[in-house]
Amino acid sequence: MRSLAFETATDNFRPMTDKQAVIDALNRLPEAASLDEITEELHIMAAIRRGRADIAAGRSKSHEEVEHLVESWATAWTSR
Repeated sequence: MRSLAFETATDNFRPMTDKQAVIDALNRLPEAASLDEITEELHIMAAIRRGRADIAAGRSKSHEEVEHLVESWATAWTSR
């Protein structure tokens, strides 16, 4: 999977491999980061990438659609 990284010096986007993204994330973490903290950062990155892939594939709902779903669930729950 590839992502985009912003190059501030040139104001361009360039493709970034998963490995490059991990290295970038590791470089942003403090030197004393624990394995748990590193793992958490990578889990967050992976979740964001999955979410972006879902959006690109049309597997998401708009804010308005979610509001209607929640309202229907609340109505169904309170009518019991």
